[in-house]
Amino acid sequence: MEESAVATSNGSPSPPFKHLHTREYLGHKKKVHSVAWNCTGKRLASGSVDQTARIWHIELHGSNKAKDMELKGHTDSVDQLCWDPKHADLLATASGDKTVRLWDARTGKCSQQVELSGENINITFKPDGSHIAVGNRDDELTIIDVRKFKAIHKRKFGYEVNEIAWNTTGELFFLTTGNGTVEVLAYPSLQTLHTLVAHTAGCYCIAIDPSGKYFAVGSADALVSLWDVSEMLCARTFTKLEWPVRTISFNYDGQYIASASEDLFIDISEVETGRSIYQIPCRAAMNSVEWNPKYNLLAFAADDKNKYQADEGVFRVFGFESP
Repeated sequence: MEESAVATSNGSPSPPFKHLHTREYLGHKKKVHSVAWNCTGKRLASGSVDQTARIWHIELHGSNKAKDMELKGHTDSVDQLCWDPKHADLLATASGDKTVRLWDARTGKCSQQVELSGENINITFKPDGSHIAVGNRDDELTIIDVRKFKAIHKRKFGYEVNEIAWNTTGELFFLTTGNGTVEVLAYPSLQTLHTLVAHTAGCYCIAIDPSGKYFAVGSADALVSLWDVSEMLCARTFTKLEWPVRTISFNYDGQYIASASEDLFIDISEVETGRSIYQIPCRAAMNSVEWNPKYNLLAFAADDKNKYQADEGVFRVFGFESP
C-alpha cells in the first residue's frame, strides 16, 4: 500500500520522491564529469574523461532504453558542457585540450571550434544564447561571441575562480571564488558591483533559480547558501551535507534544490523552507547534478568505480515512476 504524501508546513502535500526510481546509462569508458539537459528536456548530454561527449534521447515516460550519439574530436577530458538555452540542438563543450566546440545534436558533427589559452573547466551560455563564458584552470575568463565563434573578451583574475553563471536576464555575471566570496559583475562591462562574503571556505558551485529570484552557492564548508538577487542578501542556508559541496541545481519551478558532495547521497531540499525532504543514495563523490527543465527528473554523475576499481563511465537519472 502506498503511503500518503507528506504534508509540508503550508499544508500542501510534498511530492512522493520516495516512490520514484533511478535509471542508469552506460556508454562512456571513463568517469562522467558533467551532465546537462537541453532546453526542451528531451535530450541529455554527458561529458567524460574518455575525451568524448554523448547525447542521449531519454524516454521520459517509457522504457529505460536510451539512444545515444557519440561526439568525437576532443583530445583531452570533456570537463563541462552546456546547451544553447534557445536552441535545442546546439551543445557547447569545454575540454582540457584548450578548445571549446559547438556541436549539432542532429548530426553529431562539430560545427564550430575555437582554441583558447588554457585547460577549460567551466562553460556557461548567456540566457539569450548570444555569448558563451569559459573559465580555465589559470583563473582566466573568456567570453565567446556565439555567432562568429570568436573570443571577444579575456580577463585573468588574481584569485581562484571556480564556477561562473549569468543571472536570468544576462545583466549580472557571477564568479564563485576560493576566497569564500561571490563576485557579482555587471555585464557586459564586467565591472565589480558586489563582493559577497558568502562562506567561511572556498565557494565551489553556483546555480540560478529559474524564476530569477534566487541564486545558490555551494561551498567547501559543506553549506549551501541561498541569496536574493534583488537585495544581494542571504535568505537561508541548507545544512544537510557534511562534505564540501561540489554541485547544485534548482528544479524546473524553483521549488527544490539538489546538492551533492562526497556524502553518499544527494540532498533534495525545499527552497522556501530550507527543509531537507529526500536523499537519493549514491555510491561515490558526485561531479554533476542537473534537474530537467520541464520535469522532476534529476541527472547525476559521480566518480563511480566497478569491482575492479576501474571507472564505470555511467550517469544516472532519478525520478522515473518505474525502474
